[in-house]
Amino acid sequence: MNHFFAYIARMRFINRWALMRNSATENVQEHSHQVAVLAHALAVIRNELFSGRIDPGAVAVAALYHDAPEILTGDLPTPIKYQNPAIRQAYRQIEETAAEKLLAMLPEELRETYDKALCPVDPDVETLVKAADKLSAHIKCLEELKAGNAEFRRAAEQTAKALDQFKLPELDYFRDHFMESFRLTLDELE
Repeated sequence: MNHFFAYIARMRFINRWALMRNSATENVQEHSHQVAVLAHALAVIRNELFSGRIDPGAVAVAALYHDAPEILTGDLPTPIKYQNPAIRQAYRQIEETAAEKLLAMLPEELRETYDKALCPVDPDVETLVKAADKLSAHIKCLEELKAGNAEFRRAAEQTAKALDQFKLPELDYFRDHFMESFRLTLDELE
């Protein structure tokens, strides 16, 4: 029996932002879907507007699985994960071991394909997924602020600064053309 997909389905039980008071909870499955949508958009923008040559499908798939190891490790809050290099390195090794354990739950003939999804080797794919991951975090902060939750004010500032550091034209384009909508209510979107 192979348990890979049963484990993947459990992403919905892992809540994010555990150290913060949330007006709306977010789980890893919801987050992964949003990151996939955003990463795909960044890839399309790169290709269509900035002469890129990246496979948007490969980027979206990598984004769907980018937090899959958290099924086994849980979601370590960012302030802890990045507190010092030793913790970050140790957690990276734990994530790699978790990814290997997930891959071992697949039949041998499927492992190579899912290994590429769980551990992409293309640095451009990895960069777009990381940018989309941070973009998703920033959107979460904006949504919490919109709901009146000041707990996310500093996180919004930090995620905005992190987005600035990417220096990706496709990310800048997304922010210039789409981000303001996330600050609006449903009625204002019409």
